[in-house]
Amino acid sequence: MRKPLVRVALAASLALFFAACGDKQPETATAPASAPAAKFDGPDGAIQQSVVLFKAGDFDGLMKHAMPPAEYAKAKADWGKDKQPVTDEDRQKFAETMGKLTEADAETKIYAEIEPQLKAFDAQYQQQIPMYVAMGSGYLQGIVQQNKDMSDAEKQQALAAINAFAGWVQKTRFTDPDSVKKVIAVASKTARSLNLKSADEAHDLNWDQAMEKARLGFQGVKDALAVYGLSLDQTLDSVKSEVLSNDGKTAKVKVSYTLFDTPMNVETEMVNVDGRWYGKHALEKAKDAAAEDSSASEAPAEAPADAPEKD
Repeated sequence: MRKPLVRVALAASLALFFAACGDKQPETATAPASAPAAKFDGPDGAIQQSVVLFKAGDFDGLMKHAMPPAEYAKAKADWGKDKQPVTDEDRQKFAETMGKLTEADAETKIYAEIEPQLKAFDAQYQQQIPMYVAMGSGYLQGIVQQNKDMSDAEKQQALAAINAFAGWVQKTRFTDPDSVKKVIAVASKTARSLNLKSADEAHDLNWDQAMEKARLGFQGVKDALAVYGLSLDQTLDSVKSEVLSNDGKTAKVKVSYTLFDTPMNVETEMVNVDGRWYGKHALEKAKDAAAEDSSASEAPAEAPADAPEKD
């Protein structure tokens, strides 16, 4: 069972960005994932490279950058293992959803279908949004505080992000008709660009195909969030990094950025492995996942419940 390593490989890639982002980059940061990104040196350079790759939606490049070569190779080799088979229910739901999003005049038809629900929500729940936001924030903060896989720095950043996110939600009317229409248009455009004909086709994507679809989906998410005033690119462009210490083997980097108009900063530890810098905590999680994967692979299979006992 190597699924944990694949999962942690991606988590480590994203963690390197979220726990340690880099300086504002030039327009090349918005280039397609296939375009070669500029290379940066040092622990802060590794962080800057993560920002470039993340902003471009180059998740394959981000994972390759955030993980040592051997771990990345394992994650890529494990792609597709342990996938659950596609069910008839999956096929039906996929066909219905993609059919609605990609049919002619999808934007108008979908809005007409959900408009009564939007009005009903406004009438019943709009005034209660602050209460729900407070409850949700408290719940998420509790999850972060109890998470044993996050470092203290990651927890501090996550809590600050939750508070900033809560403030954004409270001041944003997500049911605004014009905004909803724009988001539906984004979703429809993204679905068409994915060009997936069936759940089976989506299930059978190889690594490179899946990474490209992820890039397209990520761009759709960015466009939809921008409708409500949240620009991920603007957040990325606000990032600054400063090396606080570096002895050649380990380094501490201060990262500052702006999220929802809220200044944030965090310190992250980096380690030098074979001349390349990686997030320390991300590497530790990857090693734990690899050990778990190895133990699961070596564990003897359990005998069937009805197997006869040996004398």
